Amino acid sequence: MLPLRSRMGPRDLGEPHRASSPLELLFDLTFVAAVSQVAGRLAHATEEAHVGGAIAPFLMVFFAIWWAWMNFTWFASAYDTDDVLYRVMTFVQMAGVLVLAAGVPSAFDGDFTTVTIGYLVMRVGLVSLWLRAAVAHPAGRATALRYAAGLSIVQVFWVSRLALPDGGPMWLFFVLAALDLSVPLIAERPGMTTWHPHHIAERYGLFTIILLGESALAATNAVQDAVAHGVSGELVTIALAGLAILFALWWLYFSEPAGEGLERRRDRSFIWGYGHYLVFAALAAIGAGLETAVVSAGDHIEASTRTVVASVAVPIAVVLVMLWALHAPMRRTTVRPELIGATAVLTLLTILAAPALGVAATLIVMAVLLSLLLAATLTREAPGAGDLAK
Repeated sequence: MLPLRSRMGPRDLGEPHRASSPLELLFDLTFVAAVSQVAGRLAHATEEAHVGGAIAPFLMVFFAIWWAWMNFTWFASAYDTDDVLYRVMTFVQMAGVLVLAAGVPSAFDGDFTTVTIGYLVMRVGLVSLWLRAAVAHPAGRATALRYAAGLSIVQVFWVSRLALPDGGPMWLFFVLAALDLSVPLIAERPGMTTWHPHHIAERYGLFTIILLGESALAATNAVQDAVAHGVSGELVTIALAGLAILFALWWLYFSEPAGEGLERRRDRSFIWGYGHYLVFAALAAIGAGLETAVVSAGDHIEASTRTVVASVAVPIAVVLVMLWALHAPMRRTTVRPELIGATAVLTLLTILAAPALGVAATLIVMAVLLSLLLAATLTREAPGAGDLAK
């Protein structure tokens, strides 16, 4: 029987077979709605050729989504008692995520009120857990109290921002975001929490799958709408090329054993964890780009062919570069950096060829480039590949 309350002690740093709990998986699912909203709004802006004005709101809203997910993820890796009280506080954070998701459309129009309220609800749940950890774990009390105080102070600033006309200038958002990012850096000075490297790697991998799944879902919904106007060869080609791109990115991401790297270089955890913001945001943007590409095959849209292709090519290049940049400081990367660089550059060059090739053919080129990179990686990993190279 699940206890009402149990002692919240730190998890074992070397705990074998540490896996995500069912509660963590349910927590992740609440972010599906938020990611779907933010990707959908970016796709809509791209279709109307307003992508330039949508990039900043996209990055701002996605920061709130990513940071809220990340804070609970690292806490749960260190302190996971899974009693009734813990589940209730997690439920509070899940409710905040849904409120945040509901506020995404208005946030793209410049009104962050609902997003901030959802963020506040999530912070109430998380700060409560940190205070509980401070009481139950004397050795980690200083760290836990710093987290609770830091999160609370910054949250006061976020809420106060709503009182300013139009939420204040845009630069204020980035100042507050920087303050939020600094909380873990300051809080962990007395001692790092006992997060589990392989558990963290799995949690990030699961969120990556959610983002790839959202991309597939967005493209599928767009295909359904396009089919209403009749199936075309261009539409089928774009759908298959998009699926190949997602599959190749999934394969490449999980080719890097992140758990081993984090276990070996725990001091690099902040770089790896924070750097994933760009990976996650780019994966969400790829979904928006693929949705736009599908729509372009069935309807007339305002965006040019080059803009549609760029909405896919640019985030792909970001994912590739960050994939190397995050793992290189911790271990020798599985994917060779020169091949990643070449693939990223060639992917960006497809933007210039887009008007002549068209959207469908350009996406095929991107899929082929990623497939070649994947093939080279698999060849390098194959048994005896090193001997053959000699």
